Amino acid sequence: MNLPEQPAAFRAPTPAERPWWWRLEDADGGEVALSGDAAEEYGDQRFASQADAESWIGETWEGLKEGGVAQVTLFELDRLVYGPMSLSA
Repeated sequence: MNLPEQPAAFRAPTPAERPWWWRLEDADGGEVALSGDAAEEYGDQRFASQADAESWIGETWEGLKEGGVAQVTLFELDRLVYGPMSLSA
């Protein structure tokens, strides 16, 4: 029995629907795995547009820095868009 696909409102968006994402990095460019509250608040964020991704980083960079992130790199799916960009003032 084939069931219809869940409506978009009831499922997580696919990477194709939200292709923009930030790789969170330490000062050496290694990927940072957030833990605890930081992981819950900032982990695994994906965005529908570059503008949405950039707005989000502008609003959250201080919290990311407090969570151990030194720099970020922006991707669209697997394509590097720009970065690394330091979170230091």
